[in-house]
Amino acid sequence: MLMESLKITGAAMAQIFFLAAVGYFLVKRNILGPDGLSALSRLVVEITLPLLIFCQLLKEFSFRLYPNWWFFPLISIVIALAGLTIGLIFMGFIRGQQHKLQFLGLISFQNAGYLPLALIAALLPKEKADTMFVYLFLFLLGFNLVIWSAGVYLLTFSRAKRFELGSLFSPPVIAAAAGLAFVFFSLNKFVPEAAFKPLSLIGNCTLPLAMFVVGGNLAQIHLGSIDKKAIFLLSLAKLVILPLAGVWLILRFGFPELVGLLILMQLAMPSATTLSLITSHYKKEDLLISQGVFFSHIFSLITMPVFLSLYFARVMIK
Repeated sequence: MLMESLKITGAAMAQIFFLAAVGYFLVKRNILGPDGLSALSRLVVEITLPLLIFCQLLKEFSFRLYPNWWFFPLISIVIALAGLTIGLIFMGFIRGQQHKLQFLGLISFQNAGYLPLALIAALLPKEKADTMFVYLFLFLLGFNLVIWSAGVYLLTFSRAKRFELGSLFSPPVIAAAAGLAFVFFSLNKFVPEAAFKPLSLIGNCTLPLAMFVVGGNLAQIHLGSIDKKAIFLLSLAKLVILPLAGVWLILRFGFPELVGLLILMQLAMPSATTLSLITSHYKKEDLLISQGVFFSHIFSLITMPVFLSLYFARVMIK
């Protein structure tokens, strides 16, 4: 069973790697320049992903079917706190205040959207995938609020820096809130098929485009002098200890299959590429972020299939 699960998750990771490799190749060959990659990233963040979230919630979500919907934004905060706790334990081995804070950010915040989207589509049959998409979008509602508040504060290093309230209201957050409001007031019943279908088609472009963006962003990273100790500790904490703790927690408390899968998936994810955007936006020196994002994504190609295979073999999702 374990080997069969490993084959399934390995094949899913191979599909994701291929899509990201296309984006990496396009940037490295200058087919897609920095401006083009930036435009593609904006297209995903501001158009296709919000439409995917909005349409999926209108189609699949109801407060009757998901009475505990609030659990998923809450669990995103718990996972961030778990990463922060593990990061604080390891932070003593990192020298330099700014290095320490960037190290904390890399452990606390994961690639919560793009990679899980692709993994869900590759791993699960449609019926379960649709449910998992709803779980994920509700999870992202909390995650985006946390990373654009606590994450920004953590990486800006200045108490005098004013927090930008508008950063909380990113297009994915607005889309999720709008989708929930439409369902709550039963407005989804009045959306005509002639409008819903093209919007849904645009949203369905998110998966390949998002992986192009991930691969392209990795291609743009300048590693410089690699901090081997920090990268080792980051990889150990984020890609081994956190998912191991997740496996124990899930088996100990007997979460439902898909809820447990979402929790483990988020705990096993590499560091968030959004951290690079935050560092760049606030014009902070990138001491560790690029290295951490790059190597955590590379190493996760090995660690993630292992942990997901263990989970699939244990709960036998079919």
